[in-house]
Amino acid sequence: MQRVSDDDPYLWLEEVTGEPALAWVAERNAETAEALAADPAFAPLKERVRDVMDAADRIPYTVRRGAHLYNFWRDADHVRGVWRRTTLEQYRKDVPEWEEVLLDVDALAEAEGEKWVWDGAGVRRPDHDRALVRLSRDGGDAVVVREFDLDTRRFVEDGFRVAEAKTRTGWIDDDTVFVGTDTGPGSLTDSGYPRQVRRWRRGTPVEEAELVFEAGQADVSAWGYHDDTPGFERDFVGRALDFFRSETYLLRPDSTLVRIDVPEDAVAYAHRRHLIVTLKSDWLGQPTGSLLAFDFDAFLAGDRTHEVLFTPDARTALAGHAWTRHHLILETMRDVSTRIEVLTPAPEGGWTRSPLVGVPELSAVSVVDTDPDVSDEYFLDVSGFLQPSGLHRGVIGDDTELLKQAPDRFDAAGLTVRQHFATSPDGTRVPYFVIGPDHAATGPGPTLLYGYGGFEVSLTPSYASVTGRAWLERGGTYVIANIRGGGEYGPDWHQAALGAERPRAFEDFAAVAEDLVTRGVTTPAMLGASGGSNGGLLMGAMLTRRPELFGAIVAQVPLLDMTRFHKLLAGASWIAEYGDPDDEADLPHLRDISPYHRLTADAAYPPVLLMTSTRDDRVHPGHARKTAARLRELGHPVLFHENTGGGHAGAGDNEQAAHNSALVHTFLWQRLAGPAAG
Repeated sequence: MQRVSDDDPYLWLEEVTGEPALAWVAERNAETAEALAADPAFAPLKERVRDVMDAADRIPYTVRRGAHLYNFWRDADHVRGVWRRTTLEQYRKDVPEWEEVLLDVDALAEAEGEKWVWDGAGVRRPDHDRALVRLSRDGGDAVVVREFDLDTRRFVEDGFRVAEAKTRTGWIDDDTVFVGTDTGPGSLTDSGYPRQVRRWRRGTPVEEAELVFEAGQADVSAWGYHDDTPGFERDFVGRALDFFRSETYLLRPDSTLVRIDVPEDAVAYAHRRHLIVTLKSDWLGQPTGSLLAFDFDAFLAGDRTHEVLFTPDARTALAGHAWTRHHLILETMRDVSTRIEVLTPAPEGGWTRSPLVGVPELSAVSVVDTDPDVSDEYFLDVSGFLQPSGLHRGVIGDDTELLKQAPDRFDAAGLTVRQHFATSPDGTRVPYFVIGPDHAATGPGPTLLYGYGGFEVSLTPSYASVTGRAWLERGGTYVIANIRGGGEYGPDWHQAALGAERPRAFEDFAAVAEDLVTRGVTTPAMLGASGGSNGGLLMGAMLTRRPELFGAIVAQVPLLDMTRFHKLLAGASWIAEYGDPDDEADLPHLRDISPYHRLTADAAYPPVLLMTSTRDDRVHPGHARKTAARLRELGHPVLFHENTGGGHAGAGDNEQAAHNSALVHTFLWQRLAGPAAG
């Protein structure tokens, strides 16, 4: 197989803001605009997508902080958004009266001449009077942090402020925070995240704050956290050894460290008297994917007695869990359909459990907020592929109420949802969902297959308004593939595609594509594929390994050069997922799975659209740029679009997001439903 020379001729495209690189980007953007934005269907499609994103009757999801429910909201009048709050009494109304706008990001951006993008806020407890607000310049992962007074609705002039970096902060008390940020040489890891944890007192320079913990230079990051639960006040610090392994320590008042001695790949945290551990490998006789509960103090003393809160099986995996004041809400998935249970610890030991009834099949139910300090209140979001989201509120032991119901955003008449299983070459059954018309009656049609397959991320049923309007409503079929590398069947499903086993994810996706053709859902000429980030690597694999299966491919903010990913931005943090290009044992399989290095002149590739962002400081835009340049050099059809802002999300506001979506769906419809698909 022909390989790109190790003397990469397109390294200059890795210069993010280099003049030659940006000039090249401008030329490619103009070509793409001429090919797609000039399509007569583009402008009306973009308008319909933007209408969905800006709709005033969207559910304003909230988080509870004390007596208030907080929401961040974007629409046509608030492009960058407003942070606001209200009471539950008001929120129950069809049109809540928001008590006040806390922060208008549009006004702030205009006043300061910066393209600020909201990145969240940490509110100080128990008074909920101050917040550490995080703002990103045009959507990057790096943020500035500023202390904000919730009563006066102003930034605190002499408050905590941190310059732009991939900062971590958290309140300890009124005048002290934990902070990890760029304080000079040695303060960041090779991945660009905080290496140090400091205890920072108000009114002092952050560079002089007390150093309480330091990770290794090759670790991914370090962190600190103060648990302010009354009666259980504790400090914790820790380090991420890689993307999946970590160490957590109890930081005692005398600054000594006590390691929470669980496996490095386990996820562990303290909650009141409990230590809760999620297993990623077998331990204490319990299998991978189990959820265990220990007595925290007894565990530190060496006692490993535990309660098993969840044990997986071949079809069922842990999806998540959340605490209320007295209960644990347990979310599990059986063949990617959600089930909810309520677990209750007894004062004398042991746990009881009962189901939370009324969860529909082939739907996604997620706990969006709880109040673990004060009450047994919970908020659930219930949706499905053809079922708009409904926000429910309940108190465990009482009936639930439907607080908000999103309206239908697209015409679902004649559409169905089906779950099928494809068989991968090694015999593994791979589930996938098909949303679209009954193909037994209509015959094959334009179909879009979406996948991710990495980092234990699960793709679960949900109502996709944009996909509905831009694809389903026009007669297309949408398919989600639950391939290995994800978390749909727990840690084992993820680990089956780690490192040198990454091709298992590619084979799974290709098996779904083949099964769609066998079932008569589509044909190769009418089948498109899309994915972003790690899913962009998947798209690159389909392009270079199985191009005959697809009529078009879209890769967004993709990872494509697997021999240099660790040298670009946050790439070093993903070595545990893919392997280390600097390790001679890993380099052969990384070159083999690297789409950039598999491109050849004599292959018959389908048309491809590559999309990225200049401001993406997670996955370097050079991946997409270099691959587009290489495809052009080899004479293959490729379109490229780079948004100047938006970070890893690819868009910093609804206008950019609608534009990107219209580009994607115009490209796919042209090639899968037009004359070329015939």
